[in-house]
Amino acid sequence: MALATLLPVSTASAEPKRAVTETPKPTATATPKPTTTATSKTGTITWAPCEEEPAAECGKLAVPIDWSKPGGQKVDIAVARRKATDPAARVGSLVINPGGPGGSGVEAAYGAPGFFTEELQKRFDIVGFDPRGVGRSNPVICSASVYNKMPATVMKSQRDFNAWNHFTKQLHKDCRERTGPLYDHVDSVDVARDLDALRAALGEEKLTYYGISYGTLIGQMYAELFPGRIRALALDSNMDHSLGVRAFFDTEALAIEDSFDQTVGWCEQDTSCVLHGKDIRAIWKDLLTKARAGKLIYPGTDRRMTELQVIYNAALGTEGPDWRLFTEVINWLNGGAEPSWVPPLPGRGPVEGDTAWMPTAILCQDYNLRVRNYREYAAIMRSSNRLAPDTRYHPYPTDDMPICMNYPTTNPPHKLRYTGDTPILLGSSIHDPATPLNWSQNVARQMGPKAVLLTYEGWGHRIYGKDKCQTDIIDEYLIAQKVPPHGTRCAVGTLKNALKQQKSQGQTWSKDKLHWGGSFPTTSRP
Repeated sequence: MALATLLPVSTASAEPKRAVTETPKPTATATPKPTTTATSKTGTITWAPCEEEPAAECGKLAVPIDWSKPGGQKVDIAVARRKATDPAARVGSLVINPGGPGGSGVEAAYGAPGFFTEELQKRFDIVGFDPRGVGRSNPVICSASVYNKMPATVMKSQRDFNAWNHFTKQLHKDCRERTGPLYDHVDSVDVARDLDALRAALGEEKLTYYGISYGTLIGQMYAELFPGRIRALALDSNMDHSLGVRAFFDTEALAIEDSFDQTVGWCEQDTSCVLHGKDIRAIWKDLLTKARAGKLIYPGTDRRMTELQVIYNAALGTEGPDWRLFTEVINWLNGGAEPSWVPPLPGRGPVEGDTAWMPTAILCQDYNLRVRNYREYAAIMRSSNRLAPDTRYHPYPTDDMPICMNYPTTNPPHKLRYTGDTPILLGSSIHDPATPLNWSQNVARQMGPKAVLLTYEGWGHRIYGKDKCQTDIIDEYLIAQKVPPHGTRCAVGTLKNALKQQKSQGQTWSKDKLHWGGSFPTTSRP
């Protein structure tokens, strides 16, 4: 599909430079001398300068592992905050989550000055937390010796299915032993209850929250559980919790195919594209064929690339989007010049050390991605192949689905039920390869008239910070609780300006291996 008809003219100016850097795996932090203390019925936060980022404050909040047993065993939730830069203009606390599952809200708080506008930073203490099972909050871990026995993710026969059925029984047993009792209590309902405990500990009567991607599911569950405790809820690039496994795969396949089409359309028009004038679809198809046959070698190594690893590039390269780098990678895999930046080999692989980090358990508890046999699995994959003739399937759910075998879904998929009076702001781009526009549209319909959908007529995953229009609207909602009219859309500028803005935001290729996560910069130190 050509892009010329998809580029409405906008008078909005580009946002200030926002550097995006790789988010490291979370590490434990020491607790320096405390400064201030916040208290709630469920726990106390003792704040002290963060060891990794002294300009921010860090603390921990103890919450029940099992919320049905509030007096039982507790888990410490790691929290970080940056205080409002203008105390006289302070509105309150803004709690944020970057998605994942597995994204670190602590890291997001560290990187807040490079992500949020100066006006928002003046008005709020920006507070991030690592959800239970993530990072510094009792992460879900497994033995590397077991994890590294993982079969190939894409199954090709009932024999492959049987191998996964056997492996996951071992994996979940091992991960449960390594992680402890929290392993069975990491779904987004549990996290939403933790979020309410955090709200209380911060001294806020009502919650102000901004979540991206998988972080929107936390916000959605909060809206269901605590509809009367919401001040403002901005959910950017929404998950759709009503989806069954087939609908999940089908909508994801359509999303990545659409984003691939957008890449092709740009390259056909822009003479600076390294593949301009060439048949990109034919080159791409040839790469996939070689990968399936085990004949595609990752340049500079002796490693064979799988088809799944090739397709990962279509997702990662369009999340920014970074069409220029994506086409350079395609050209490189096809024997051309090395790209301006060489991305790491995507997809799951063996891990070093004694343990493996596995936040996929969170997804498995929130979505029922289990299939009964290979026949059902193959039917789902055939459907994806029909809907996405170029990209074939979306790598994210494909890489995750087998891990969810033999693992109960504790927060079953369902249509959202929001009974509150506070307006909720949802956001999505038209061309999002990870959380498609129709997911946010479905969430808006499920939540009812109090949910207002803001649509960005552009590309990529996450809309805040990509253009002035939607950034200002989200800021105004969070600060003054003002929602735009239903049906509001934010246009983008010319293609040249859109790419110029993309460049100004730094490297936009996701490197943190988080599936449904937004890109937050970080100033943390290794």
